[in-house]
Amino acid sequence: MEKWKEASRRDLLDCGIFVAREHRSTGPHGKTGRFVVLDAPDWAIVVPVLERDGKRYLVTVNQYRHGADELCTEFPGGVVEPGEDPAVAAARELLEETGYKAARISPAGECWPNPAFMSNHLHVFVAEGLELVAAQDLDEHEIVDVHISPEDEVLDAVGLPPWSHALMATAAWYYIRCLSRRPA
Repeated sequence: MEKWKEASRRDLLDCGIFVAREHRSTGPHGKTGRFVVLDAPDWAIVVPVLERDGKRYLVTVNQYRHGADELCTEFPGGVVEPGEDPAVAAARELLEETGYKAARISPAGECWPNPAFMSNHLHVFVAEGLELVAAQDLDEHEIVDVHISPEDEVLDAVGLPPWSHALMATAAWYYIRCLSRRPA
């Protein structure tokens, strides 16, 4: 299998959070097609682990999502700013959305959110050694409620409303994989 060869590219629409671009490319079979790609910044999601009395809890956030027209429960996360290291973005988003600072931020995995038409990556991290150090510092249009829930309750709920966000299911999967790889 060979990659397609790009013949041209042009911007169709700049929406701020992504740019829609038309790519004209020729496949290894000789046929040329027109493909729309959404160029968006990378995203970072952090699974924050709070340990209390020998039990593990996960810090989560609830917020309204316009695309779903629903309140969603999620792990903290957001856009990786230009030139920003994804781990730094994860730590920043954790602090902004929850007020928690982590002693350790460890990579859990990364993937393409939807490589069929999106160009960005999703970076997932695990945050441990949490300390509440500040109040929330939210963006102008963010309204975020913070919740602390037992780890098993959160992981059992992933995939069911209000945990229906596919990127959060992916983050939970990476987190579970990290747990399974820890020495006993």
